[in-house]
Amino acid sequence: MAENSNSGDAKRMPRSPRAAIEPDTVDLPARRSAGARHPLVVIGNAIISIFVLLAVLTGVALFIGKQRFEAPGPLPQDRIVNIPRGSGMRDIADVLSREGVIDQPWLFIGGVLVLKAREDLKAGEYEFKAHSSLRDVVATIVEGKVVAHQIGVPEGLTSEQIVARLLQDPILTGDIKEIPREGTLLPDTYNFARGVTREQMIQRMQQGQQRVLREIWDHRSADLPIKTPEQLVILASLVEKETGKPDERTRVAAVFVNRLKQKMKLQSDPTIIYGLVGGKGTLGRPIMKSEIEQPTPYNTYVIDGLPPGPIANPGRASLEAAANPARTRELYFVADGAGGHAFAETYEQHQKNVARLHSIESDQKDQVPAQDKMASPPAQTAPAASAAPPAPSRGASKPRPAANH
Repeated sequence: MAENSNSGDAKRMPRSPRAAIEPDTVDLPARRSAGARHPLVVIGNAIISIFVLLAVLTGVALFIGKQRFEAPGPLPQDRIVNIPRGSGMRDIADVLSREGVIDQPWLFIGGVLVLKAREDLKAGEYEFKAHSSLRDVVATIVEGKVVAHQIGVPEGLTSEQIVARLLQDPILTGDIKEIPREGTLLPDTYNFARGVTREQMIQRMQQGQQRVLREIWDHRSADLPIKTPEQLVILASLVEKETGKPDERTRVAAVFVNRLKQKMKLQSDPTIIYGLVGGKGTLGRPIMKSEIEQPTPYNTYVIDGLPPGPIANPGRASLEAAANPARTRELYFVADGAGGHAFAETYEQHQKNVARLHSIESDQKDQVPAQDKMASPPAQTAPAASAAPPAPSRGASKPRPAANH
């Protein structure tokens, strides 16, 4: 403190007149280094500043873009949109914008580029949920979540009938070159996407049938009187056409297998029909008595053993029943009047079942109003195996309910 006081007193001390008129000496400011003023340094500083500014702007843009990318979209309700094959990123953006799925095509394109998903965009038919965000839209297309259509192929249809069903489907495309061989198509419910051709569906059914047949043939009963997988399909097609009740398939198969072992004619009514109309599948009327004995390659009232080929396309359950029939001695079956069949080991028991069916049919006719009796269809002859044993009158003595064929 004393030193500071002395310094202040010295400044206030009077100077000589000469010293008073001389200017005070002031320290010069420090000079900037030559390096700091170099043009490259100036340019570098400017570039860094620009990069910082761009980074800030980019971050802000990404933040805003991310919010918009994940915000609910303009679509008011669920909509199915088809993106054609060969569509590029801009084409897809235009389609989505035109369909009202998105309202910011450039943001869609930007999002695809940021996600590096350009090469993952797939053509197809897509269902977009109401108010789907751009992120949801891109994810749906990238993951290929196309709309799945279905076509059902029931068991027991002929190949001609299946082809007709495929041709009627409005989603499938293309023609079918030729009708596949009978028994080579697997009945099932098939899912497919728009753009699948009818030939591709035929190939799927054929591959499915080959796979199922191979699996079932490898696990067949050891004492079957059939030699090849093709014969198994023939037998299964008879089972398929004779009954639609799951719990009866193995018993119907057993009747046919037992008859084959005993060298009895199979006497299956559906083989009469197939011999008459082929792949058309249905006769459209009851079988006439004269047609029972009418020779055709498929009529098992006339030929011995199995027919030369399947009479329909059997499903998996009938194939399994034919490969592993029930262990019975039954040789006959006839309709029971309730949608199923009555089975018998002997012809005497079979005749009782037939008489019971006649009684049921008689009661049903009595319940028909008088004015409607003439309009009632005549009774058909019974399923093949429900026939009488080999005898001259084997076909004429058994009823055949029309509902079974």
